[in-house]
Amino acid sequence: MGVRLVVVDDHRLLAEALAAALQVRGHRVLAVGSPGSSAPELVAQRRPDVCLLGVARPGAPGAFAGVRRLRQERPEVAVVVLAPVDDLRGVAHAFAAGAAGYVRSDERIEVVDRSITRARAGEAAASVEVLQAAFDWLLHPVREPDDEALRLLGALTRREVQVLARIAEGQDTHQIAAGMGIAPSTARTHVQRVLMKLGARTRLEAAAVADRTGLLARLTRD
Repeated sequence: MGVRLVVVDDHRLLAEALAAALQVRGHRVLAVGSPGSSAPELVAQRRPDVCLLGVARPGAPGAFAGVRRLRQERPEVAVVVLAPVDDLRGVAHAFAAGAAGYVRSDERIEVVDRSITRARAGEAAASVEVLQAAFDWLLHPVREPDDEALRLLGALTRREVQVLARIAEGQDTHQIAAGMGIAPSTARTHVQRVLMKLGARTRLEAAAVADRTGLLARLTRD
């Protein structure tokens, strides 16, 4: 027996293609919607068993706000997210928001079909690999620049940011001056200002603060 579905994606053509393929496989598609933010309204109108929700950027802020709203307003409806898994934060955030399943956006239609059926039955609708990757990320998250890093970055001038990057590389005053094309006395002044703004007594301590807060990672990336 097929599952009563609402299929929603930011790309209308993709949503319609998914709906057509799932109908062929015996499911009853009650509505097709776009963009993804329309999911709560469509679900409220059609009352499906499962909502298949395409999310293009699972790592973006608020990507699963619709899932969280559906969980609060229509807890009887299982939401299966169809999205990339290159950002494992997205997988973890989807389940935290209340998703019943998570399927790679490039999976075969057979896998999507099976996940929908499992979600309707109240089972976890995600591959072991996806779940394991998400749990690994939760246990060992990649550290990101925190609020302190952003605050420190905002306190430093462009020149001071350049100086801090060179301090972290282990350059002394003369190397900093030569690399930036400034006088040693000017380089020394910049170094002192960097230490003061970071609340550090030595260059080594400044480099440690930059690393601990994630500021160093941001400097390297930028």
